[in-house]
Amino acid sequence: MFKALMQKQKIVVLKSRSKLVRSSLVVLAVLVSVLWSGVGSVLADQFQEQINQLQAQNASNQAASAQLADVAASYEGEIARLQNKLDSLQQAIVTSQKDSDELQKKIEAAEIELNHQRDVLGKNIKAMYLEGQVTTLEILASSDDLSEYVNKAEYRNSVQSKVKTTLDKINDLKLGLQTKQNQLQIIIKDQQSQQQLLQATQTQQSQMLAYTEGQKAAYDGQTKDNQAKINELRRLQAIQNAAIYGGGAIIQNSRCDIYPQNWCNAAMDSIVDTWGMYNRECVSWTAYRVAASGRYMPYWGGIGNANQWDDNAIAAGIPVDSSPRVGDVAVSNTGYYGHVMYVEAVHGDGTIAVSQFNHDWQGTYSFVPKMNTGNLLFIHFP
Repeated sequence: MFKALMQKQKIVVLKSRSKLVRSSLVVLAVLVSVLWSGVGSVLADQFQEQINQLQAQNASNQAASAQLADVAASYEGEIARLQNKLDSLQQAIVTSQKDSDELQKKIEAAEIELNHQRDVLGKNIKAMYLEGQVTTLEILASSDDLSEYVNKAEYRNSVQSKVKTTLDKINDLKLGLQTKQNQLQIIIKDQQSQQQLLQATQTQQSQMLAYTEGQKAAYDGQTKDNQAKINELRRLQAIQNAAIYGGGAIIQNSRCDIYPQNWCNAAMDSIVDTWGMYNRECVSWTAYRVAASGRYMPYWGGIGNANQWDDNAIAAGIPVDSSPRVGDVAVSNTGYYGHVMYVEAVHGDGTIAVSQFNHDWQGTYSFVPKMNTGNLLFIHFP
């Protein structure tokens, strides 16, 4: 009998331990669920906070890049203006140099003519000198008559005067040409000095342009890197939101059989619906479902994000609590924007089935057959 009592007591102890273990597992599961929900909410908030910070940086970077683009454009305009002046100045230098070369040719031609006339004058002077060795009586004797003598004398004097006049004229021409040449050379030097100054200014502007473009490229590169980080954070955020909001399998990419086709088929956020919400957002879907059921859906566009719907409802006198009913709008205040879902069913175990849009941040529809209510609030639209 003692053995039987001991065996019975052993069985009771084992059953008690089994119940204790099961109870402990249940408590542990609940704690894990609660803790994971809290961690998930923190992670979702952190993702959005990081996204907001990166977006703010990008806004600042884009503003700086736009300013630098304006500065670069002004440098480019100044460089183009300087280039036009340099081109005009270069053409003026070419023209001046061409005029100088032509003047030099004229000076050289005048010099040749001057030497020729000097040679002629020298020969005439030599001839006159030789004639000067002959006496007047001899010249007169060699002439046929007196008029011939006079003609010879006049011719000699005429040639001498003509050669001298030609020499003077050529000398004057040469001096005039040299004066013009000197003036042209001064002009060319001045033009070349202007050219060097413009080139130096243009070089400085080009350096400033290169520096500005480098700064702009740095801002643009940082913006690009930030956008890549934002995309990755959104991907992680979508995964986290799927975990927080139940992450039900996406049974189809749209519910155009229920949701208006023009909103459903259009690109996400491209149309504003009847209640001021953007299409294919969670708020647009739930607003439509409430209105489609014959209940009044207030115009809440521009009055905040999904996590403000419960506040808007309370302000409008619409009941809000933590007890779900079919047709309610479930509100999650987790994350920067929050999330709303339409309650399709309430199960006996306390879980709910919901339909939703954009839980993955891609504007897609999904259905969650079983979701714990957790910290969700429910709006009972009348």
